[in-house]
Amino acid sequence: MSNKDWRRRWKGFWQLADPKIWIASTVPMLVGAALAYGIEGKLSLYWLFWSMVGVYLIEIGKNAINEVVDYESGVDRYVAPDERTPFSGGKKVIVDGILSVSEVKVIAVWTMILAATIGIYIALYREPSVVWIGAAGYILSIIYSLPPFKLCYRGLGEITVGFTFGPLVLCGTYLVQAHRISMEAVLSSLILGFLIANVLVINQFPDYEADRRGNKRNWVVRLGKKRATLLYLLLFAAAFAICPILAYISRNPLFLLPLLALGIVKNAVAIAKKYYNDIPNLIQANAKTVQIYQLTGLNLIIGAIFARVFR
Repeated sequence: MSNKDWRRRWKGFWQLADPKIWIASTVPMLVGAALAYGIEGKLSLYWLFWSMVGVYLIEIGKNAINEVVDYESGVDRYVAPDERTPFSGGKKVIVDGILSVSEVKVIAVWTMILAATIGIYIALYREPSVVWIGAAGYILSIIYSLPPFKLCYRGLGEITVGFTFGPLVLCGTYLVQAHRISMEAVLSSLILGFLIANVLVINQFPDYEADRRGNKRNWVVRLGKKRATLLYLLLFAAAFAICPILAYISRNPLFLLPLLALGIVKNAVAIAKKYYNDIPNLIQANAKTVQIYQLTGLNLIIGAIFARVFR
């Protein structure tokens, strides 16, 4: 294999992996670890490292499966050049001719095999009961887009993403660290689950026409863009309504810190309602939704670290 071919494949792999979106799983893992430290006084960086590597590999495998399915269904090919955004339209490695379909399939198989190997290692040598959480996340990442299940094509993608990156990843990380799951972990996972589902929802707006043409029946396609802005608002409301409950149960007022993002939320919703048909201007809402997710994660980490003080 020539150097040029290696460079092409590496470029394609890196574009497919898309490390910048690993923030979706990094945030709940860090919050889970911080909660385990703050509440239980337990933190193993070694096992946190392997947990993160395993989850990142699943993310790459899921991206690869989704890329193949969206290409073959026509969804990615239906996205017009002027409708492409950094937040939507897939990874574009097949559409742009960087990688072939068979090469992407190979990446999917090997990353998922490696992820399973790491998951088994963690279950055998650290926390056996995490195998059920890991297996659930593993299976959901595969059937998210793979036929015949195709969850993201049947209006189940938003729920799957919220459940996976919320309760499964956060509570799984907490369990590996602390050998149990606390109510604080569950409530925090629901906050992040609603928010990451909302990242997916707003990212579906630019792909609306392509998704509808490719019969990808997500909730933006089902509701239409105008009515989907209400779903966008409701997911924010559900997430932040949990913060006072978390603060009360934990007796930790610092868990109210995520509410500081409500000003950004108001701005993002206003942009979505005004520009749902104007992709260049709508991108501001996409960016703000990711920012809200990150800021909320950071504030939950702050609250978690100081949990021992208030307990």
